[in-house]
Amino acid sequence: MADKTIVCKDCNSEFVFTEGEQEFYKEKGFENEPQRCPSCRKARKQQRNSDRRY
Repeated sequence: MADKTIVCKDCNSEFVFTEGEQEFYKEKGFENEPQRCPSCRKARKQQRNSDRRY
């Protein structure tokens, strides 16, 4: 495996999906590559978590 450059579907910036991250995804059984850059993933996770609070 080699590092892959992917374009974030939210902000359209490029980010690197490293070989180590690919191995982690494979170990966890994830079949799809990430579609969002790390900062957009973090923002989306925070948004989901804040939506759950009452």
